[in-house]
Amino acid sequence: MVSKRIGRDAGGKRKFLAIIDHTPECGRAASYAARRAKASGGGAVLLYIVDAADFQHFLGVEKIMRAEAQAEADSRLSKVAEELREAVGIEPELVLREGKTTEEIHALIEADREIAILVLAAGDSKEGPGPLVSSIVGKAAAFPIPVTIVPSTLTDEEIQSLC
Repeated sequence: MVSKRIGRDAGGKRKFLAIIDHTPECGRAASYAARRAKASGGGAVLLYIVDAADFQHFLGVEKIMRAEAQAEADSRLSKVAEELREAVGIEPELVLREGKTTEEIHALIEADREIAILVLAAGDSKEGPGPLVSSIVGKAAAFPIPVTIVPSTLTDEEIQSLC
């Protein structure tokens, strides 16, 4: 059970959460989230999750791998945020977490009660729409807030016309 959302009526602003990773389609989700946020007077939150399971090595190696993964995550978040500043004119919130993807998404939604919509983008590869989108298909209660799935084939212009 998720805490009640803080909406505009209660002095909050509706935030759109996009997950950033190394998939090509995550940029579509970020673009849609930022454009919807700007159009509705809300905010955009970009979340990057470093998988903690990648660090099950000897202590010295684990520290190096964790530092490298966090530096890579910071770089990816910064790059996407800069693209959104230039293209959309919005300053997104950047969040970096370590853990299991769905658990960290749930934890952030619970922690930030202004997050009202999770935005994901479907991939267009023959393997399917992507691991995160695949994980929620057929599971109506997978996330406690509405989920918007953006086709990866939409251009920025097409996304703009939808927002």
